[in-house]
Amino acid sequence: MPNRLAHETSPYLLQHADNPVDWWPWSTEAFEEARRRGVPVLLSVGYSSCHWCHVMAHESFEDPATAALLNDHFVSVKVDREERPDVDAVYMEAVQAATGQGGWPMTVFLTPDAEPFYFGTYFPPEPRHGMPSFAQVLEGVRGAWTDRRDEVGEVAGRIVADLAGRSLTDSLPAADRRPPRPEELHAALMGLTREFDAVRGGFGGAPKFPQSMALEFLLRHHARTGSEAALDMVRATCAAMARGGIYDQLGGGFARYAVDATWTVPHFEKMLYDNALLCRTYAHLWRATGSDLARRVAVETADFMVRELRTEQGGFASALDADSDDGTGSGRHVEGAYYVWTPEQLREVLGEKDAEFAAHHFGVTQEGTFEEGASVLQLPGTGIGTGTGEGPDPDTDPDTDGVDDAERVASVKQRLLAAREERPRPGRDDKIVASWNGLAIAALAETGAYFGRPDLIQAATDAADLLVRVHMDWQGRLHRTSRDGTPGANSGVLDDYANAAEGLVTLASVTGEGVWVEFAGFFLDTVLVQFTAEDGTLYDTAGDAEALIRRPQDPTDNATPSGWTAAAGALLTYAALTGSDLHRGAAESALGVVTALGGKAPRFIGWGLAVAEAALDGPREVAVVGSQDDPATLALHRAALLGTAPGAAVALGAPGSDEVPLLADRPLVDGRPAAYVCRHFTCERPTTDPEELAERLRV
Repeated sequence: MPNRLAHETSPYLLQHADNPVDWWPWSTEAFEEARRRGVPVLLSVGYSSCHWCHVMAHESFEDPATAALLNDHFVSVKVDREERPDVDAVYMEAVQAATGQGGWPMTVFLTPDAEPFYFGTYFPPEPRHGMPSFAQVLEGVRGAWTDRRDEVGEVAGRIVADLAGRSLTDSLPAADRRPPRPEELHAALMGLTREFDAVRGGFGGAPKFPQSMALEFLLRHHARTGSEAALDMVRATCAAMARGGIYDQLGGGFARYAVDATWTVPHFEKMLYDNALLCRTYAHLWRATGSDLARRVAVETADFMVRELRTEQGGFASALDADSDDGTGSGRHVEGAYYVWTPEQLREVLGEKDAEFAAHHFGVTQEGTFEEGASVLQLPGTGIGTGTGEGPDPDTDPDTDGVDDAERVASVKQRLLAAREERPRPGRDDKIVASWNGLAIAALAETGAYFGRPDLIQAATDAADLLVRVHMDWQGRLHRTSRDGTPGANSGVLDDYANAAEGLVTLASVTGEGVWVEFAGFFLDTVLVQFTAEDGTLYDTAGDAEALIRRPQDPTDNATPSGWTAAAGALLTYAALTGSDLHRGAAESALGVVTALGGKAPRFIGWGLAVAEAALDGPREVAVVGSQDDPATLALHRAALLGTAPGAAVALGAPGSDEVPLLADRPLVDGRPAAYVCRHFTCERPTTDPEELAERLRV
């Protein structure tokens, strides 16, 4: 019989709706029930594409004996961290403070007042590798709650007091609440250089994550300063990722991270946010260098998002699972089953000769690079220890014998992809998250504009329309999620407003439709009113949001830009388009945290550093005036969009347009379309020459 989760909309919660555990969603009623019964609360936090969440569910939450123990002695609450990032953040901070590490599934035991007193992540069904079994943990917590209730209460009280005493604002001296100066951004560059893996690309060791936000900072730093070292790190990392197993060599798109330092074996879940951010990174790398590899990966990643993640309502689903049915009829779900290949499987699809070619091209061996002799497809033999990390693109360059390998590779990929489509597909988390759709809108709009793909611009426009039509209420407030065209019950958090605004101002710059700037302004006004403290620091939840044991506040980037740094970027661009000193001041105040943290932990505040580069450059304000039916206007507009000046804000409109203040009082020049390049609304003479405009937008 289904439990209470059957009435939820979250795909993750619905995965647990048939568990024998008597789950509750996060709610006041759940804690009231715990108080009425005099039992503790088990809080279990995860997300639908989380591999170890699935494992613990199968091992423990589907087990009748474990469920009986939970039902008799606990109130069990299940939370989708992607729906409730505020709940996740508060208790993850407690887990990390207590244990020194964190992750999902997150397992926390709470008093009926929601105060945490015992923590963990995954617990196995039997004692293993020094970990107690989940049943042992439950019995231990039950015993402590029954026999040492006062002690449990004291522990919970100390934890809550410790969390309440952690004030980020107090750690930022007033003198540091300003945007970084050039020397501080150089110090961040030096920090990334020390952590850069010069042999394999990327930063740090295993597991190795795509650092898209740090890469964007490096691209902007190169644009502002001409630093070849910054550009080389981007080129090497992007080449290594694109040729590694973290990139889907058949269908495009990136997995969440590599479990090793060589980008060979990924954790196979594919997230919308990773692909949106990396699509934009590769598009910007192409803009800076003209790299064929960067262009191919940007377009393939955009196509992956539209093909695999777009929903009927025009938004973009959150993720594809890492696991899928292994296809043997056993019903067993295996991580990576959809993506990996053996030599025998290649022969079955391609025949002997092409299978041998494909095995060599994609690094498929008899021993394999993954489990049970299977291999993750990659493009081996292209080591990056050459400075740039970028040689010929093996998917597009013919070989020296005159055989068109590009044509043969395309044929092999097409046949393998068709065969893969016949395999059981990974599950899709089809909820729409406002924040991540904002990232996708920005990536698709720019990629479509750069590479002549109006279909991608239309996909971005459809997603923007969904945010305004479904996620935004009549007060201009955002719902964080929707599903099947129906908004979820959870209010938007800071990164929803900030990334939605970022997507909309980017879409406006591409389409010339000023209404998107207006909607971005609604969202950013909410940021100023509901999320900004008197001293200019930012909180992750609105001032009128549900009160938790601590109001979350985290400026550091994780898998996505933090709400704090994303807000700084969107505020800065909006100010450039509108001339608003209020929004400019808020952006500069928010960048104070980058001054404090950029030199110490540049990998974890990369987007803030990228925004700081834009602020230091101006950012440039580019107004292109002319009819969009005139090829001369379109040539100027393209030159503006392809300018590498960090964070340049572009507005496009007809003469006399007042949709975007940057366009106001910008006439044609001798009856011809013209472009005006400004900083802080102080403008150079207008130009009608696209080449001259392009030169002005090179730092």
